[in-house]
This record gives sequence, structure tokens and C-alpha cells, in this order.
Amino acid sequence: MAYEINQTLPRSFGRLKSRESNVSGLASRVRGVLASLLPRYGLLVAFLVLWQVSSTRGWVNPAVFPPLNVILSALWTNLANGALLDDIAISLQRAGTAFAFAVVIGIPLGLFMGQFRIVEQALDPILQLFRQTSALALYPVFILLLGLGETSKIFMIFWATLFPVLLATISGVKEVDKKLIEMARTYGAGPLTIFRRVILPASVPAIFVGLRLSATTALLLLIAAEMIGANKGIGFQVMNAQYNFQIPLMFAAILLLAFLGLTANALLVLLQRHLCRWSQPSA
Repeated sequence: MAYEINQTLPRSFGRLKSRESNVSGLASRVRGVLASLLPRYGLLVAFLVLWQVSSTRGWVNPAVFPPLNVILSALWTNLANGALLDDIAISLQRAGTAFAFAVVIGIPLGLFMGQFRIVEQALDPILQLFRQTSALALYPVFILLLGLGETSKIFMIFWATLFPVLLATISGVKEVDKKLIEMARTYGAGPLTIFRRVILPASVPAIFVGLRLSATTALLLLIAAEMIGANKGIGFQVMNAQYNFQIPLMFAAILLLAFLGLTANALLVLLQRHLCRWSQPSA
């Protein structure tokens, strides 16, 4: 009997030590995750907690600033019953179409203007004039020319999203190291090879900066376009909820727009990291 106890005790102590080490390792990993997340998201979490507490305790008017749980409940309810799904699809179609046209036109034009100084000098004044003219100010003109339909909305978003892509592409081409181009010429590379192997890869990081700015601008102008003369879309739902004093639904639509913007930015960042792995700092 004593022999069995002597054999059992070491195994029990071994299991206990193993569990303690597992718990200690898990705690250290949790501390590491918190240490990496708090500097980046701590202020955001504090803001959301303050919003929830101040609204539930009556520090602010809950009719104007509903608690976050009420807003999330309204968002889930309208997503579950399909009330917002059509609006999301229509808004993404409008913003996506305008963004695609901006990319298709802005990047090739920017690459062309960045390489040929005479072309840039000829087009830059009129482009700067157009860039400084607000798309919202031109929206009545677009309506007169294109009608109060999808075309005018998409064109207004396209007008605003074109210039960040175009100017970022021009800047990226002009900032390519001239020594790299001279070295490529020294080794016998032709103009097409220099463009494909030197200019284009070196311009990609700057182009992605313009793409991220354009994606944000597309969502901002989307709301303005849908608040004027639209009966579908997330921007329309924001205004409609405000008119009917459905404040939780209004904030739910705004939160949905913020989520779409963050998602678009995250996708572009992932694509940039995939295409520009050579420009990432080594670990």
C-alpha cells in the first residue's frame, strides 16, 4: 500500500506542475496579446465603453445617443430580416463601379503623365482646377447632364475618387530612383523593360496609398449621393431613419458604413503586402 502511494504522489505532483506551467504559459500569452493590442486599440475601447456607460446611466440623452447594445441590436435585426441587405448591395455597386472606373482611368493616365514631363505640364493645370472643384458642388451639374439616376451618382463618386489615384500614381512614378533607371539602361534594358521591371514596381506603394484614399473618398461621397434623390442605399437609410426619429437604426447604418470602410482599407492593405513583399521590413 505504501509502495502504491509512493508511486502515485510523484505522478500527481508532475501533473500539477504541468498544469501550472500550462496556466503560466497561457497567462503570459494573454499578457503579450494585451500588450500588443492596448497601445493600438485601447483608446477606441475606452471611447466605446464611455459611450455605453454614459448612455445607460443618463449622462447623455439616450434618445440622441442610444447605448451601443441598442444600436447593435437594431443593426442585427435589420440585417436578419433583410431590410439592410438590399441597401448594402446597392451602395457597394455604386461605390464599387465608380472606384473601378477611377482605377482603370487614373492609374494608366498617372503612369503616362509621370513619365512624360511635357504631358504632365500640359494637363496639370486643368487637372488641378478640376481637383479643387468639389464634387458636391458639381452634383447639380451632373444631375442636369446625366439625370437624377444611377449615372449621376456614380459619376460624382468617380469624379472625387479619380484624383487621389491619379496624383498618387504620378507622384510614385516621379519619385522612382533615377539611378535605378540609369543602371537598367546601362545593362541594355529597353523602355518597355525599364517600365515593367523598374518604374512600375517602384510606383506600386504610392499607388496603393492613392487607392486607399480613393476607397475612403468613395464611401464618403456615396453617402452624399444617396442622401440626395435616392430611395435605396445605406446613405438613404441614414437620412430616412433620422427623418423618422429611428435613432438606433440611424447609428446602425453609420456603424455599417464605418465597417465597410475598414473592410475595404484592410483588403487593400493585405493586397499591398502581397504585391509589395519586397518593400516590407524584414523581421
